[in-house]
Amino acid sequence: MTINADQGELEKFSQLAHRWWDPSSDFKPLHDINPLRLEWIDDRCGLAGKRVLDVGCGGGLLSEGMCEKGATVTGIDLSDKALSVARLHLLESGHQVDYRKIAAEELAAECAGSYDVVTCMEMLEHVPDPASTVAACAALAGPGGHVFFSTINRNPKAYLLAVIGAEYVLRMLPRGTHDYARFIKPSELLRWARRVGLDGLDLRGMSYNPLGGRYTLGRDTDVNYLLHCVKNV
Repeated sequence: MTINADQGELEKFSQLAHRWWDPSSDFKPLHDINPLRLEWIDDRCGLAGKRVLDVGCGGGLLSEGMCEKGATVTGIDLSDKALSVARLHLLESGHQVDYRKIAAEELAAECAGSYDVVTCMEMLEHVPDPASTVAACAALAGPGGHVFFSTINRNPKAYLLAVIGAEYVLRMLPRGTHDYARFIKPSELLRWARRVGLDGLDLRGMSYNPLGGRYTLGRDTDVNYLLHCVKNV
């Protein structure tokens, strides 16, 4: 099986992995948005008692949050360093998350339909074939299961704010974090989802106010956005 991963992207995030749980580090934006996206996911599906898969879990920020909400969580990633950091942090937090180094496509071939909830957040814009990842997430969810994605829109405003603004002006992210050519329009993501039996239920934008330093959810999907899908029964 060909692994749907960009080695350069994996190396880039592996070099930063030791900072994953530092809220003042390069991962500060993830720490800032994590409560927002976690509550949105929980509101949409009710995480307590659910079997959850976090695709592209990185250092485990969302995985641990979902565990704290009462879910049984498996986190998968292809970065050894990120997974090492994630496992190490469990010793501090006391949470229980099963972390595995495996691609979503490979896991889908191994245990299709095994999860009540599948999350794939801030990952699609970093893989060579995002449609393949969407298909794998759909395959991993059971009938009626919930699938959540978040990514970045592709338009001039998104380039200005997510690349120029975030990486060069505000320096919220390291330069080179994002490749504009890999940004994904909501229409594209919805088309890939429908093709593999996922019904899009809720499309939300995530906006950042640099004056207050706060993120909010709303209807403006011009830059960052989240999509909640349910798998056809």
